[in-house]
Amino acid sequence: PEYGVSRGCLLPRHEILGPEQVSDRVRKELASSLILVHGGMAQDVGPILEMVTEKYLLRAGSEWKARQAMRGIFDGITDSLADGDIRRLAEYTTENWNGPLKTIIPWVTNRFTETIIHRARAMLGPQFWGFLMLGGMSGGGMGLFVDPARRASFHDELTELMRQTKHELDDALPFAIEPVVYDFRINDRGSVAELKSGTAAHMPARYYAIQVPALSRLPRESVPLLRRADLDNFTSRGEDAAELLRVLRVMVNHMFPAPGAIIDAEASGAREEVAQIKRDNGFDAVQHEQIREDLKRGRIGLSRNRLPADTEIRDIEPGDVIDVQAGCPNDAVRTGTEALRNGEAAVVSLAAGVGSRWTRGAGVVKAANPFVSLDGAHRSFMEIHLAKSRLTSGRFGVDLPHVFTTSFLTHGPIAKHLRLNDNHGYAGPLFLSPGRSIGMRLVPMVRDLRFLWEELPQETLDEYKQKVRANIRAALIAWARERGEASDYTENVPQQCFHPPGHWYEIPNLLRNGVLARLLTERPRLQYLLVHNIDTLGADLDAGLLGLHIRAGDTLTFEVIPRRMGDLGGGLARVNGRVRLLEGLAQPRESDEFGLRYYNSMTTWVHIDKLLALFGLTREHLREPEEMIAERVRTVAARLPTYVTIKEVKRRWGHGQEDVFPVSQTEKLWGDMTSLPDVACGYVVVPRLRGQQLKDVAQLDPWANDGSLEHVRNLCRFA
Repeated sequence: PEYGVSRGCLLPRHEILGPEQVSDRVRKELASSLILVHGGMAQDVGPILEMVTEKYLLRAGSEWKARQAMRGIFDGITDSLADGDIRRLAEYTTENWNGPLKTIIPWVTNRFTETIIHRARAMLGPQFWGFLMLGGMSGGGMGLFVDPARRASFHDELTELMRQTKHELDDALPFAIEPVVYDFRINDRGSVAELKSGTAAHMPARYYAIQVPALSRLPRESVPLLRRADLDNFTSRGEDAAELLRVLRVMVNHMFPAPGAIIDAEASGAREEVAQIKRDNGFDAVQHEQIREDLKRGRIGLSRNRLPADTEIRDIEPGDVIDVQAGCPNDAVRTGTEALRNGEAAVVSLAAGVGSRWTRGAGVVKAANPFVSLDGAHRSFMEIHLAKSRLTSGRFGVDLPHVFTTSFLTHGPIAKHLRLNDNHGYAGPLFLSPGRSIGMRLVPMVRDLRFLWEELPQETLDEYKQKVRANIRAALIAWARERGEASDYTENVPQQCFHPPGHWYEIPNLLRNGVLARLLTERPRLQYLLVHNIDTLGADLDAGLLGLHIRAGDTLTFEVIPRRMGDLGGGLARVNGRVRLLEGLAQPRESDEFGLRYYNSMTTWVHIDKLLALFGLTREHLREPEEMIAERVRTVAARLPTYVTIKEVKRRWGHGQEDVFPVSQTEKLWGDMTSLPDVACGYVVVPRLRGQQLKDVAQLDPWANDGSLEHVRNLCRFA
């Protein structure tokens, strides 16, 4: 659409500012006042660049005006350089950061960057001149302008400041390295390259030290002729014998690591840590052995996740749901209001998962991720949910209990961020529900690997890449057979050998860890729980929906939303005539999902006593020994399907060597509670603004622009 209109090109038209425009004196003043840093963050800027391009092509109003404002700022920057006024230059770069950049890309900033700027300004006062953004998103390359008289001493202070801030946020934001303050000089040559030919045409020695171990794993005929010729040239004609010897050492260490270089969780040093993780998180050895046996006998597996092909799956009928998109009935609102004022409800936010899709696998706890700026500060998922509970508490005159469920992956970081932020100012009862269920990863079954690679849809690669992929897969199958199919995966650090067993366990964990017993002791009137995912930001304790749940008398009431094309992973269906939630893993055909009108938001209203009855428990039983409760949980769990998934796990060893292995995990999902015939379930269609989930950073801009952000803002009262 921009053809013939856009003035853009791959290398923009530009002008080099030589000594005539910017004198040597000004260059020295610029270098003596600018501190260049890398904050250590590593983020996927792809979704951000897509947002920017989309707004440019659509000529979005406020963003287009911001682009025009940038033209004036650019002229001010060049004039400041010509005049040698570095302080005015810093004011222009700061104006560009706070104005046009944040208008065009609201996600360009984050709590780490804003904290660094705020603390640096407080430390330096008038000697802090400004901020310079150097990338698609902040947290990586950045610059700070300071008074030259203060630059040398602030250099080291800034290093400590960034490291301290990273330590506070390192499990909430994706950091890849420790923050760095650079020593730099202005480069008047720009980017240059040197063309080498003949025997001198080879890469640096360290390049081959990294490449050769990977190539050595491939059959000789799979290595391209050009690569072989390059290696021969390097080894035959390299003149620095000492450098060749260093490369040889690194190569040997990569190819034949010493026994201590590979971490094994079953080694004596790690065995106690493995045992401690099992004790602390309720590892169920009986259930684990049952899973192993079921895998070996083929009772569960990737191909067994799906319902039989002859299962009848149809969309629901109008009478199967209550549609409240236009609002709840007045009598339901009155019933819910009375229950809230009597202290009969509490909120449970599911925060046991790390949300790997949100940060593309970075070791970040999603609940603590400060992803959006609201009312002048970056807010995390946790803080937003507590702000909603604060508003509800004030509206109904009750201290609303709020529970965050956690796991061995998230409990420590969530507790840390609540402590650092004084519970985000939440004055009501706040509980953490630590995980009492944990699964141990297994070496996958060969039949599951073959099903994953041969039966499920795969991208076809070019001939060479296809060969490499086939060789890698053959090696992994050989590895699985050698280690023992369905044996415990232990060739890693202890934490990487375990996994959360699925979000179904997060509610039974409340029964096992004593949190529900404590809640009911302190709040004997408590009857209902609102359970929702941490990323369902529009869900709150709505009086009308609570009233509908109370009047229906069901054990569980699930909220569903109208489906859009991007909503994948489950829906509301009639399965062999029975209305239930159908998980994406269980669908016999991928096309089945697109015939279902309503998507499962996972938000659930729970009647506590009826749920306890399902487990054969009463309120008094919650004070019994945990093993008795665990046995009741195990009995119900056995009635639900067990899904098998294959995950890739990284193992780092030796001199920076990294391998990726497939492992087998099992999980049980909360939506399958609707498949139990003795569980009374209801279904309510709610507005999309309430039930929409944020699973991927690419959803942020649509979420901010379709009214969802403003909807969430109106539900919150921040401290």
